[in-house]
Amino acid sequence: MITKVIAITGASASGKTYLAKAFRQALAEHFSLGTIGLISEDSYYRKLDHLPMDERERVNYDHPDAFEHDLLVEHLEQLKLGRTAKIPSYDYAVHTRVRHCKIVEPPLILILEGMLLLYDRRLRDQIDLSVFVDTPLEVCLSRRVHRDVETRGRSSNAVVRQFEQTVKPMFYEFVEPTRAYANLILSGEGEVTDLVCELIEAMNLKDEGRPNEEQGRRC
Repeated sequence: MITKVIAITGASASGKTYLAKAFRQALAEHFSLGTIGLISEDSYYRKLDHLPMDERERVNYDHPDAFEHDLLVEHLEQLKLGRTAKIPSYDYAVHTRVRHCKIVEPPLILILEGMLLLYDRRLRDQIDLSVFVDTPLEVCLSRRVHRDVETRGRSSNAVVRQFEQTVKPMFYEFVEPTRAYANLILSGEGEVTDLVCELIEAMNLKDEGRPNEEQGRRC
């Protein structure tokens, strides 16, 4: 059964996913990698098979309604009860879920990453430690252009337009206010190794006797 749920949140392209993966890898030095789960909120974008592609492209994916948080809460409850969960898989190129799911066994530590994890009170109730990655929006835009052009098949003009029309206003309306719920604020421009160490310290791993003193000094 899960003993801790760690949420890493912040603006789109703030560095959440990069930090979450680095954090998971760092924890693997102290635990078995198989006991540390990682789930992205993006997997819970709603299924839009019923819409033609042009309508899917007009959906505001930065609004809370774009996510099926009910299903995420359900899956967290299942995992905490020691049951497996079928996590959806999302295809950014076609703006909907694909057929196959990822079967996740209950991990010892579960890392969640996503921009609106602290917006929903039901999700906040499931989280043991929450982190807000604070990154200037101009840095986020630069990262998002590079990411979406390279890996999601989009044009730079389309990425910039979407950022100005929906990403930025939705950040100020829905994402930025949730930093008030975060237990820890980290700079998205900091060295990832330093950020990971801050996360480990925030988890009180040392106080619990996990890792040993020699490992702790490496941070």
